Amino acid sequence: KALTLNQIKEIIKFSDGNIATERYRDLWFFIYLCNGINVADLIKLKFKDIKDDEICFIRQKTERTAKVKKAIRATLTPEIRFIIEKWGNKAQPESYIFPYLTGKENAEKRKKITQDLTKRINTKMKLIGIHLKIGNITTYTARHSFATVLKRSGANIAFISESLGHKDLKTTESY
Repeated sequence: KALTLNQIKEIIKFSDGNIATERYRDLWFFIYLCNGINVADLIKLKFKDIKDDEICFIRQKTERTAKVKKAIRATLTPEIRFIIEKWGNKAQPESYIFPYLTGKENAEKRKKITQDLTKRINTKMKLIGIHLKIGNITTYTARHSFATVLKRSGANIAFISESLGHKDLKTTESY
C-alpha cells in the first residue's frame, strides 16, 4: 500500500498535459504532505486553521467519537503553500482553503461532495499509477505512504501515531 520516496517523486513530476490530472495529482500530494489527511477533513480546512506555519485540524472521524479532541498539526511546507495558491480559494480566515464547500451544505451533501472528490482523485491517480507502472494509487495510499516514509526515516511509532491522529499504537502498527 505504501510508496517509496522515489515513487512519490515520479508521481509529483508526472504530467499528461491534462489540467484535471494536475489538479487531482496535486490534491493527492497535499493529502500526503498533510499527514495523510482524509478527503473529508481536507474539504473542511479553512484558512483560519493555518497557525504558526502549521495546518491544524481535528479528524472528522474522531471528532464525533473521541472524548478528548486532539488537533493534528501538519507543517506548512512550500509545496503545500504552492498547492493552496494554485488550487485554493482567496485567503480569508473564514473561507475554506479549497473550493468544494460553501458552508451551506448539510451532512449528507458534504458526504456526497467528499465521495465525489475522493473518486475523482482516485480515478486520476489510478491512471498515473498505470502509466508509471506503480500499481493502483489512492488517497489511502497517500496516508499509508506518509506513515511508512516516516517509519523508514527512523521516526518512532508514537510520533507517527500522533501525526496520523490515532489513539491506539496498534492502529499505527497495522500501517
